[in-house]
Parts: sequence; structure tokens; C-alpha cells
Amino acid sequence: MNAALPLDGIKVLDLSTLLPGPLATLMLAEAGADVVKLERPGRGDEMRTYDPKFGEASANYAVLNRGKRAYGVDFKDPAQRDRVLELAAEADVVMEQFRPGVADRLGLGHDAVRAVNPDVVYCSITGYGPTGPHAQRAGHDLNYLAESGLLGVVTDSTGAPGLPVTVLADIAAGTYPAVVNILLALRQRDRAGEGTHLQVSMTHNLQVLGYGYFAAHQAGAGWPKPGAEQLTGGSPRYHVYPTSDGRHIACAALEQKFWERLVQLVGLDEKFHDDAGQEEDVVTALAARFAAETSDHWRSVLDGEDVCTVVVATFDEAVDAGLVDVDAPERVSAPGGDASFATLPSPVSAALRRAPGTAPYPSLAELGDASPWA
Repeated sequence: MNAALPLDGIKVLDLSTLLPGPLATLMLAEAGADVVKLERPGRGDEMRTYDPKFGEASANYAVLNRGKRAYGVDFKDPAQRDRVLELAAEADVVMEQFRPGVADRLGLGHDAVRAVNPDVVYCSITGYGPTGPHAQRAGHDLNYLAESGLLGVVTDSTGAPGLPVTVLADIAAGTYPAVVNILLALRQRDRAGEGTHLQVSMTHNLQVLGYGYFAAHQAGAGWPKPGAEQLTGGSPRYHVYPTSDGRHIACAALEQKFWERLVQLVGLDEKFHDDAGQEEDVVTALAARFAAETSDHWRSVLDGEDVCTVVVATFDEAVDAGLVDVDAPERVSAPGGDASFATLPSPVSAALRRAPGTAPYPSLAELGDASPWA
């Protein structure tokens, strides 16, 4: 392990499940924190059941929970609830991801934990925030994107929005704000000696991803028109075009110098070089040019050129190009065996995280009631 990691000595009690909270506490663990995850006795976190499997749990669970410890807790059992409070009294950070009010009803809300640990940094991740008409609704990533307005800004030719490329709300609006605010709260505690209750609403935090739409609206330009703005399909300079072999070209030639070189390379009719005021016609003309040749042809034309236009890669191609790392030195192992695989490279800087090595994910057999910080 690296000497003097930033979060050495920090104890994190993780009551969260699935993705946003566990990914956040993984980053804290990578920076040296001691993370203890509380799960349901016998079955554990729901993510353990996902496919594909790796050992006794899922590969997803393994990736998100390497290097942590886990203990089984029936939160509805008063005696076990009291044991959780004893653990919380020793923690620097408590992470929970229940619907608003559930932790309070279980006797594990911020007020109950603060009563035994006034300095605690208590982080609550919710879908719609702690209060308001949506607070108690169930939701997943797609719902948060849909209701925040973001999902509908990019549409196909029929006007229908598409599925997002990944779980944007969970990670960008849940995990990352949680990590940033926990670190800020720990710094504030160091200076002022006070803990705090952090509220992380995934739907509300999505506004950051739509910063440009928000700025345009506040400046009087209105909200984005679906599929019609510069970055949502309205400009030929920022578009996805099909090729003759069923692949696609991602064009982001926004700046004039990139655009001028691109239209020369693809042989676009000169009357379409100035796209201002004829954007739809230029989209159609450029689409016809790209559709006339294969992706290999366009790759040979575009490679080495500063035009911000590339072939949409498969994961295999991204790995071959060195842009996806499947051979990272960090590895996760299945408990009780020798099997391991290179795991998700941490976004925490190498200078600030654990030295590369192999760490197991918590075994179901660990879900006992021994004291993790004895």
C-alpha cells in the first residue's frame, strides 16, 4: 500500500446498495479509507445476484466492492440496529441510499447517528431529493434522465428519444457529487470540528449535465428544441452519420478550421461548405457522402487529420487502440479461490490511491456480526 494515503484512518460505514453509493465508497477505499459495507444476512446486496457471475457473486458486485468488508445486518431487528449505531459512533462517514424517511424509521437516520457521533459526515443519496412531491417515488437512472428533461433533447427521425449510453444519473449525478461533497465535508470537519448531513439528489444534480441548456434558457433563448440544437442533431458539424457497411461516423467538427478540412476530405459539394441557414440540407448531403463508402475507407481518410471526426468504435477496437484498459494492474479476486481479473481502473489519481494489487470482494460468509473495527 502507498505510504500515507489521503484517507488513511478514515472509517466509512456503507449502508448503500447497487451502484451510486458503492461506487462512491469504492473511490474512498481506493484513497485509503476503511470501508465496511452492511448487507442483508444470507443474500447480501441485490447486485450480488446479477449476471455474469464471478465466484459466488456477480462481476458487477466484484468490481464495485473490491477491498471492502461486509457484515450482515437485519436493520429491522432492534438489537442489530443498536449494533449499527455502535458502528456509526466510530465512523467518520456514513453512506445511505434509502428513500427519504426510511433510515429515520429504522432508527439509523442522521439525527440518530449524530446523537452518538456529532462529528459524522452523513451522506444520503436519493433519486428526487429529501422533500417535495417526487421524494417518495421509486425510480431508476432512466426515470431521472426522463424527468429532468435531459432524455428528450436528442431524438431520432420519428421524434423518439433513445436509451442513454450508460447510467448517467447514477454515476455523474449520484456517485461523483457524493464523493466530492464527502471530501469537502471532511475538510470542513478538520477545520471547524463539525459534521454535516449531505443530501445528494440524482435528478437535481443532472442539471449540471444540462448546463448549456440552462444557461441558454436563463439568457432568454428558451429551452432546447428536441434534436434541433447545435449539439443535439441540429448542426451537420455535430452529428452521427451511417456508412455503407452499417457502421457510423461521429462528426464533431464544430470549429471552422476543422469543418473546412473535413468537407475537403470527404469531397462535399462546395455549395454545402457554408452550412449557415441550410443545416438540414448539409446534413443530408454529408450523410450521402459518408453512406457512399465503408467505415474502413473513412478511417483511412480521417486518420491523422485534425477534423474531430472518427469512426464509432466497438469495445474491441477501443481496447486495441489503448483507450479501454482491460489489463489494469488492479485486480479483483473471488473469495476462497485463486481466480481474479483486471478490474475497473480507478478515477482516483495513481499518486493518491492504493498501490496496484489483488483484493477480494466480500464473501457472503463474512456477513456475520463480528466487530469490523475491533
